[in-house]
Amino acid sequence: MTVYEAQQQLQTALAELYDNREAANIADWVMEHVTGLRKIDRIVHKQSSLAPDGADRLQEYTRQLLTHKPVQYVLHETWFCGMPFYVDEQVLIPRPETEELVEWVGENARQWAAAKGQRAEGKGSVAAINNNPEMLRILDIGTGSGCIPISLKKKLPQAEVYACDVSEGALAVAARNAAAQQTPIHFLQVDFLDADSWSSLPEVDIIVSNPPYIPQSDKNTMLQNVLAYEPHLALFVPDNDALVFYDAIARFAQRTLPKHGCVFVEIHEDLGQKTKGLFESKGFNAAVKKDFQGKDRMVRAERLVDKG
Repeated sequence: MTVYEAQQQLQTALAELYDNREAANIADWVMEHVTGLRKIDRIVHKQSSLAPDGADRLQEYTRQLLTHKPVQYVLHETWFCGMPFYVDEQVLIPRPETEELVEWVGENARQWAAAKGQRAEGKGSVAAINNNPEMLRILDIGTGSGCIPISLKKKLPQAEVYACDVSEGALAVAARNAAAQQTPIHFLQVDFLDADSWSSLPEVDIIVSNPPYIPQSDKNTMLQNVLAYEPHLALFVPDNDALVFYDAIARFAQRTLPKHGCVFVEIHEDLGQKTKGLFESKGFNAAVKKDFQGKDRMVRAERLVDKG
């Protein structure tokens, strides 16, 4: 079987589950893994024979893909903020919307570093933006694959970055990714909904989180590959308490954030104003930000008073 024939065969099989464009994209990704060749190189060498071990891998990948298993889990790889991340069923597959959250945090973090430097050292120069990043302490709550803290550490290499998760399996994946990207992160296993566990977490300047926020009733509208393979622990919250994690984050932030410290969270597109109102009710100045699709997707909440 040639490289071209193998790709066409895979794409045809995937067309039973996906539209033509997505089937083609998945086939490209898989064939690059199998052959080690980029798309242009596969075109040049399309009549080359597929190696026997490559044919075996392709057969196994195809079998898994036809069970609706996401290609990221099949290949144990996804890309986030320009970096490859290992993923398996212990963690959610990072989404492009979360990259926007990281960008927003990164932009604000430098401003916060400058302001903190000015307060601490009496500096009035904007040069403090780059001179004081080491003063930043960041905590990611519910880290999953570690994509958020690792990406932030890349943007702010002198910042001290912490990340927590309730899942031991997720933390193992996150630690693996941090090692691969050579980004030192302090990982902590914490059941964040248990307020008694908060004493094990550090005081920080910025809190970021993409917590579970999908109401259980939304299961009926979700894709099969999400429901069957992605961890429900990281996805769903009770219908009658959809903001449970945001409430816990706000209460934790009241205890730990300094004045002007910030919380950045990803949110359910239908709950932007409710999430904003929750933070405002606890003494924060909050704002909702839309994603690239024009949907309410993030909230930034600034602490207005000294921690208490």
